Amino acid sequence: MPGTRGDGLVTLFLCGDVMLGRGVDQILPCPGDPALREGYIRDARAYVELAVEQNGPIPSPVDFSWPWGDALPVLEEAGPDVRLINLETSVTRDGTFAPGKGVHYRMSPENLPCLAAARPDVCALANNHVLDFGRRGLEETLASLSGAGLRTAGAGRDAAEARRPAVVPRAGGGRALVFSFGMPSSGIPRSWVAAEGRSGVDLVAEPSEAAADAITSRVRQVKRPGDIVVASIHWGPNWGYEVPAREVRFAHALVDGGVDLVHGHSSHHPRPLETYRGKLVLYGCGDFIDDYEGISGYERYRDDLRLLFLVSVEPDTGRASGVRIVPLQARQMRLRHTSRKDSEWLRVVLDRISAGFGVRVDCEPDGALTLRW
Repeated sequence: MPGTRGDGLVTLFLCGDVMLGRGVDQILPCPGDPALREGYIRDARAYVELAVEQNGPIPSPVDFSWPWGDALPVLEEAGPDVRLINLETSVTRDGTFAPGKGVHYRMSPENLPCLAAARPDVCALANNHVLDFGRRGLEETLASLSGAGLRTAGAGRDAAEARRPAVVPRAGGGRALVFSFGMPSSGIPRSWVAAEGRSGVDLVAEPSEAAADAITSRVRQVKRPGDIVVASIHWGPNWGYEVPAREVRFAHALVDGGVDLVHGHSSHHPRPLETYRGKLVLYGCGDFIDDYEGISGYERYRDDLRLLFLVSVEPDTGRASGVRIVPLQARQMRLRHTSRKDSEWLRVVLDRISAGFGVRVDCEPDGALTLRW
């Protein structure tokens, strides 16, 4: 099982979008300004009201660990060597609303103990919300995360910093290297690209062969024997299971060039899983924490169901040895264990959409999902 010690494997915890801004920020002990500039909702507390109408009262304020809920004891039991999340929010009280965007996310820096409760080793930042409050907001985001002792990748004060991988030393030797980058297909404005002397994100224009070559060239410059390299990619639309052929080719080119695990995210629900040359490709992990309860229109995707990935990797080869997926459900802005019925629903969907990639999904007696390939 992923997370066990003495087997020589490296276990990574991965999840999709962790969105601690807007409504989630409002239920935490130190909420920021609730003002929004959305078409229909102008106060973040309205998202709390929608969640309450959907699933019942939420104590206010909640403690910092509340949004993670049952995920925390799962992580405590698994004891992963590396914890990686996509932090899809700015962390700032500064800056101004980015123009031309319909949705803006920010959390109060004073609420960072909520993020720290999960003890992430790396926060991937190359996404379409990290600059929601401009470059001043990004500056405070980077300073706040650094001040809290949290590693970041994918955004920086210039291009060199944005492209620099996060480096996580492992207790048994070797390192985990996390490269974070995003694509316009996820909604990242092209103007957010980091450049020499300009802050921003590591933006890849398209999933092309040339782009894959450029990234793997950077990988080869820093990868040492025993290192595990993760490419954390924010790409693709919010909804839909289809993976375009060029994204598949891009993921394969990354693996061919030295990446050991592809950590895709952006979609609000999981997308297919694949093993390519023995290495795991997650085309979309789905949301993990957000304030979407009560928002209707996409019920067929069951975006209330969330996935916690525990991936065991051979340190010498980077090949996936085992994948355990713990299904959770968002209720009252808190993650809870799913019913066996919901776990089976997820198994059927993931098995169906991943079968074409050579992966089959099983359900364990405890409701967790495992992969066969």
